[in-house]
Amino acid sequence: MAVTKHTLVALVEDRPGVLNRMVSLFRRRGFNIESIAVGASEIPHLSRMTIVVNGSAATIEQVRKQSDKIVSVIKISDITDEDTVTRELALIKVKATPATRSEIIQIVDIFRASIVDASPDSMVIEVTGDEDKVNSLFKLLRAFGIKEMNRTGRVAMTRGGAGAPAAGKEPSKRGTGRGGKS
Repeated sequence: MAVTKHTLVALVEDRPGVLNRMVSLFRRRGFNIESIAVGASEIPHLSRMTIVVNGSAATIEQVRKQSDKIVSVIKISDITDEDTVTRELALIKVKATPATRSEIIQIVDIFRASIVDASPDSMVIEVTGDEDKVNSLFKLLRAFGIKEMNRTGRVAMTRGGAGAPAAGKEPSKRGTGRGGKS
């Protein structure tokens, strides 16, 4: 079976320990999570989690089903093969001298990125886009000297009304124990 990059999106209760339970499930299966992004959703008291992990489709489906059994998980979907919108945010601190500033500014403009901080010896660039865009900008800025970088990892949702984890189940309907059955 081919190992590919999968994007899972989960709607989870906004409670302490939920992230730990999800990550532990992947850890027990020997998966290295490439990125995980969690934030508030459009539904009060629920968060949306985007997990990017490598694995075969069958193995990812098994982990997805096991994740769905975690009481705090309202819904989890593999949206890898769906028509999606994906974005990543990166902050990149690059060395900047008076001689290199104008060239850095030109590169930043080409990528429609922003300079969010400048000091006598560095600039902080904010870029939002798909993974390829962030990687391409990083490669160009590397020639100037990267002092620091921080990336959010992928956030994703399906286009239109297809395939997204929706609020089909309310947290109060899940109960406190599952007994191993869905």
